[in-house]
Amino acid sequence: MASITNGSANTLESPLTEKKGILGQPIAVWAVFFASVIAFMGMGLVNPILRELSMQLKAAPSEVTLLYTSYNSVMAVAMLITSTVSSRLGMKWTLISGIGIIAVMSFFGGFADNIWTLVGLRAGWGLGNALFVATALSAIVSLSNSGAAKAIILYEAAVGIGMSVGPWLGGTLGDISWREPFFSVSILMVAAFLLLTFIMPKPKPAAAQAAGRAGSQISLLAPFRALKHRSLLVLGIVAALYNIGFFTIMAYAPFVMQLEPKEMGYVFLGWGVLLAITSVYVAPILQRKLGTLKSLVSMLVLFVADLVVMGVFTDTKETVICAVIFAGAILGNTNTLITTAVMGAAPVERSTASAAYSFLRFIGAAISPYMSGKLAEHFNSHVPFIVGAGFVLLSILFIGLNLKHIKHVDRLKASH
Repeated sequence: MASITNGSANTLESPLTEKKGILGQPIAVWAVFFASVIAFMGMGLVNPILRELSMQLKAAPSEVTLLYTSYNSVMAVAMLITSTVSSRLGMKWTLISGIGIIAVMSFFGGFADNIWTLVGLRAGWGLGNALFVATALSAIVSLSNSGAAKAIILYEAAVGIGMSVGPWLGGTLGDISWREPFFSVSILMVAAFLLLTFIMPKPKPAAAQAAGRAGSQISLLAPFRALKHRSLLVLGIVAALYNIGFFTIMAYAPFVMQLEPKEMGYVFLGWGVLLAITSVYVAPILQRKLGTLKSLVSMLVLFVADLVVMGVFTDTKETVICAVIFAGAILGNTNTLITTAVMGAAPVERSTASAAYSFLRFIGAAISPYMSGKLAEHFNSHVPFIVGAGFVLLSILFIGLNLKHIKHVDRLKASH
């Protein structure tokens, strides 16, 4: 597994040499973990209420999916500035700024009276999430006392828990009113804001910051320069293609399952629980047994098959529900494997690598929701899943065509 230093060098560490277990973290790591759970809750919060929003706000499904498209589009672009902002504000204040923006946007989202207002507020929410997400992984790795490998697993666990609890909370509260989930996230974000304010380590004194400013500030062009490393570019494109399939499930599957918000919340709770478990426990085992790339390709092949099943049996609600839940296990493994590969792919600052990779990743996440809705409107409800499977298949082919640029991820691991 890859470990990233504070500088540009990438070194490797074995889990056998790590002194602390994954649970033996400083309190600051757990503070960021908790805030990460809440931040990722927002990503899946609207899943169970998409159909409800469509009916209550009299919006077409493709218009409702813009809640994901606007959110992910802004996240993609904002990722390009996150490392620059973080290098100037520091990790603590970048995280806090992101959380503050999310709290405000989700609060006003609860008062929206039309879909376009919500789409705009979700775009602002995406900005806050970009500031937080791009910095959170770097913060957990930096503050962890158990090494980068376990820190990445911990981060992916936060992703899984957040993305499972978010839909469950959205569905449960959505049964009362579609507005309630937005208010609840705002309250939780305020709690996370206070937690990080008081628990995160204080930034360096102003004099020390000024002394190191020239060498520590990161240029706006840094993510673009990072993408000159073919390995990082390849993995970013793979993630973009894979995320088209990912967000076909997130943004479109709720429309074909025909469930009430609370029922939808339980489906995605099962999905998210499997995602979290496989992120933490299964992905490391696969990585040790097969290597990062073979494991990644295996998961992508399974994901193609899962999407094809949804595409063929779209009219059978029970089959789609089972396929969505099973997808959680596939996606949990995939997320951890590809994140670990990215963090060791190129000799650049981890915050810059995360920003460059996330920019490409969220382009795919932005394209998928609206595209899925339009494909269903112009063709039928089967087509979005088949097209999503096609894009994931392209990611596998792209890995094969560019294997020489990324195979060092496994070679470095083996050479430790």
